[in-house]
Amino acid sequence: MAQKEFPIYSDKIPNSVSCEIKMSSGKNSSGKTFYANITNPTLTVYIPSKKDPLKTAVLICPGGGYSKVVVEHEGEEVAKAFNDIGITAFVLKYRLPNDTCMINKEIVPLQDAQQSIKLIREQAKEYDINPNKVGVIGFSAGGHLASTLGTKFQTNYIINKENTNLRPDFMLLCYPVISMNVDICHKGSRDRLLGKNPSTELIQRFSSESHISLETPVTFVMHAQDDKTVPIINSIRFYEGLITNKVKAEMHIYQTGGHGFGLYNVNQPQHWFGLATKWLMNNKLISVIE
Repeated sequence: MAQKEFPIYSDKIPNSVSCEIKMSSGKNSSGKTFYANITNPTLTVYIPSKKDPLKTAVLICPGGGYSKVVVEHEGEEVAKAFNDIGITAFVLKYRLPNDTCMINKEIVPLQDAQQSIKLIREQAKEYDINPNKVGVIGFSAGGHLASTLGTKFQTNYIINKENTNLRPDFMLLCYPVISMNVDICHKGSRDRLLGKNPSTELIQRFSSESHISLETPVTFVMHAQDDKTVPIINSIRFYEGLITNKVKAEMHIYQTGGHGFGLYNVNQPQHWFGLATKWLMNNKLISVIE
């Protein structure tokens, strides 16, 4: 399983200013690695030993409440699961909003996601992938980032002289933060991305349920009903918006599981990744697995 980490910007990092903050790492309560204070974003590519014939690729956005990026259980482990079904995976270590190091912190993670999907498509030949089958998966706050990428692709937040397509071809949203509206939002994610007293305009602009259209990519949504961190109504409202706009979508709700369980909800016998694999097959994003 080949792996390589590389910076997503070759020149000056956009929307950034010089600061003294240095990236740090640690372990969460489950012993999984996370990174904080990220100011130099990177992609790590995971290449399967045997590619699916359709040559699909996926950009992975781990969660962490926009205060850290939990790269192990919502990044590396997920990438290896995609490799097992023949999909090339790219884990994004995106910048975290910080007024000291950034000019407009609220658009910084989205800039990094757009730059990543641009790079993946432009390097499709190098990685032997299909540029028309590049999707995104996000967890928790990474789900907000993924859903923002999938609903705001018509606006270039990066330099894109090549006019590369920034729209993901599919989305998987796992216990995602969707809304910035105070009644249902994850307050920590909102405070870090938008500040403690965001304007009504800013709240609306970064509430993904408000930007679903007929062009929103086909979507798989997964959440647990008893999630006390990110209320399940986030996923429900997004799914309702997909239905209203006639976007093909599938949603799975676990009765129990809480938040942040990554690949395996230990409370449930049927793991969501198997359901997602069947969904990918049904949408002709991977071949039928015997």
